[in-house]
Amino acid sequence: MSKIIECISLKKTYGKGKSVKTHALRGVDLEIATGEFVCITGASGHGKSTLLQLIGGLDAPTAGKVIIDGTDITALSDNALAEIRAEKIGFVFQFFNLLENLTALENIQTASMFGKKLPKSRALELLDMVGLADKADSKPSELSGGQMQRVAIARALANDPPILLMDEPTGNLDSASEESVMAHIKGIHESGKTIVFVTHSQSIAQMADRLINIHDGQISRG
Repeated sequence: MSKIIECISLKKTYGKGKSVKTHALRGVDLEIATGEFVCITGASGHGKSTLLQLIGGLDAPTAGKVIIDGTDITALSDNALAEIRAEKIGFVFQFFNLLENLTALENIQTASMFGKKLPKSRALELLDMVGLADKADSKPSELSGGQMQRVAIARALANDPPILLMDEPTGNLDSASEESVMAHIKGIHESGKTIVFVTHSQSIAQMADRLINIHDGQISRG
């Protein structure tokens, strides 16, 4: 199976000069195959979210490389990096980040690449995929936490990216909402998407094809 994500000797250090340095990542080597569902676990502050941000090009490593679908994103200009993110990667976070003044449908439509409005038919199709076709005209204040996260997942799929990066997307949900959201995430994975999922939940981690534990900025080998 071909690899779609590769991290090579990835390091991230915060703090410059004489300030106290924090070594968030200490040399991570990782390959993720096309279509894999990988969970990243570990205690808070050990580098899980930092790794996800570097894979997604939301931050730059101090050293090392991130290769997405054959492209070294650490060598790209800001514009080229933005294009890769728009075409290749969908992001879902713990906080839904929906625009409060827009409906569920409008939140998805505005997520299209480079400001182009997604066709209404496509946005409705995505809402239907996450079981919310009947909530198209609802604003975030009219939705439950689980429903808002499902809208956020539909929004992440607007450009049909091959990769979904998810940082604790069920962290603020009750158990029933978590179960519903995870059912939709599993369905999306089965459609062929590569999913990298940061979580503290052992029950969610058991759903993955592979589990990666981060400890003190490194992949734990056991």
